[in-house]
Amino acid sequence: QVQLVESGGGLVQPGGSLRLSCAASGIIVSINAMGWYRQAPGKQRELVAAISSGGSTNYADSVKGRFTISRDNAKNTVYLQMNSLKPEDTAVYYCNADAIVWVAGTLRPRNYWGQGTQVGVSA
Repeated sequence: QVQLVESGGGLVQPGGSLRLSCAASGIIVSINAMGWYRQAPGKQRELVAAISSGGSTNYADSVKGRFTISRDNAKNTVYLQMNSLKPEDTAVYYCNADAIVWVAGTLRPRNYWGQGTQVGVSA
């Protein structure tokens, strides 16, 4: 029904920047909150940043002041600008979206995940 496709991951040096993108496609009535999570090896998946359909944002304390989440509602796309990257930011980053979709003729809320994109920060 709905697919989230992430792009923009890669390997950078400490202090560098990356911009992640996540585009939602499929039969979507609307998308409410969108967010980015990350999971480092041996750790639980954690919320990095989230943004509502109206543009309200919240961030994990560890990324405040360095990461910026934004979205283009017309394109059903969410972005994560990551600056001043640190080695501890190394993880697989996952896009997440709360969407309203048609299910058997009825509007239903559904939550979706992307496949993940690897971000590595190393000298």
